[in-house]
Order: sequence, then structure tokens, then C-alpha cells
Amino acid sequence: MPHHYRCQVEWTGAVDGPVTDAKTFSRATRITFAGRPPVEASAAPEFGGDVGRVNPEELFTASLATCQMLSYLYLAARHGVQVLAYTDDAVGELAVREGKLRMTRVTLHPVITIAAGSDAALARELVERAHEECFIANSVACEVTAEAQIIIS
Repeated sequence: MPHHYRCQVEWTGAVDGPVTDAKTFSRATRITFAGRPPVEASAAPEFGGDVGRVNPEELFTASLATCQMLSYLYLAARHGVQVLAYTDDAVGELAVREGKLRMTRVTLHPVITIAAGSDAALARELVERAHEECFIANSVACEVTAEAQIIIS
């Protein structure tokens, strides 16, 4: 059964005037999801965007990192691995490949802290299983890797 997810994207930079110059028009954008606070976005600073706002490249990277984390936590809960903390310093790479500018790679760096007595080998194995089950990673063309660190507390 398919699921559908909606958002509304609005160019809020219009208040600064119409698009007349490709270098100087406002890239201010608002993304809204029904009933939740808006996300103020822009282009990446390298493309004339506002450094104080998130950009599509960051959102792309965050989507992959979040899906990996939630997939991992689900699997850990199902397999008795007690996760105490999970952080990820994910890095997305935008580069030219095959003549097109695109996201070419996202490297996830999860640091997963598990309770003493949890199976560390299983905790590490679940990183790969979560990657295989992450439907966002399964939906993109770029390389996605997870270089995990497991800490026993």
C-alpha cells in the first residue's frame, strides 16, 4: 500500500522584489508540513543562499542520516540491543559526475552507545542491516555509506 507525504514549499523571497538578476535574487524559502512549525530554507551559501537557513543539500543529508538512525533503533529494539545514545555527524558531497552537478555521496558517521551486556557484534551487524532497510537510502542514486562506532557504556 503506498503512503504519501506532503509539504508546501513557498518562495518567501518575493517580498524583496521580483527575480531580475540571477546572482542577487532572494533565495528565501519556507517549507511547511501540515500542523507543524515551518522550516526556513534557502539555497546553499555557495549558490547565493542565506547561511542562516538550511538548504536542500543539508536536508538531503539529514534525511538519509535520520532514516538510518530510525531504522537502526527499530532493529536494535527488536533484537534486544539496548541503545543509550545515537549521534551522527553525516557529510553529504555535492560534485559534478557524468557532466551534472549532483549529490554524489553521503557518508554517515553514527556513534552508537549501547548498554553493557548488549551484544556488541550484533549492534555492529545491525548498522548494515539498517542501511539495507533504510528506504530513503534505497531511493537515491548516490553512494551512501555508514562508518559506525559502537561504544559500550
